[in-house]
Amino acid sequence: MADRDVEKEYSDAENIRKLERLVACMKSGEPFEIQVAGERIYVPVRATFTIEHEVEGDEEELEFQFRWTNES
Repeated sequence: MADRDVEKEYSDAENIRKLERLVACMKSGEPFEIQVAGERIYVPVRATFTIEHEVEGDEEELEFQFRWTNES
C-alpha cells in the first residue's frame, strides 16, 4: 500500500454512528471496518489505541489513533 495521509470531516451524526460502531467492535473483540475518503480500512483487533493531544500556538488538536502493522 502506498503512503497516505487523509483527513475527512464528518457531521456530528455521522461521527456518532462511526464511534458507536467502533465501541461495539471494541466491546465484542471484533475488527473495525470504516471507509475514509473512498477507501475501506480494516482495523484489526490487535491494533493499539492511543489518544494524542497537540498544541501549536493557539490551535489544539485531539486525535484518537489506532496503529498496527500489516501482516503479510
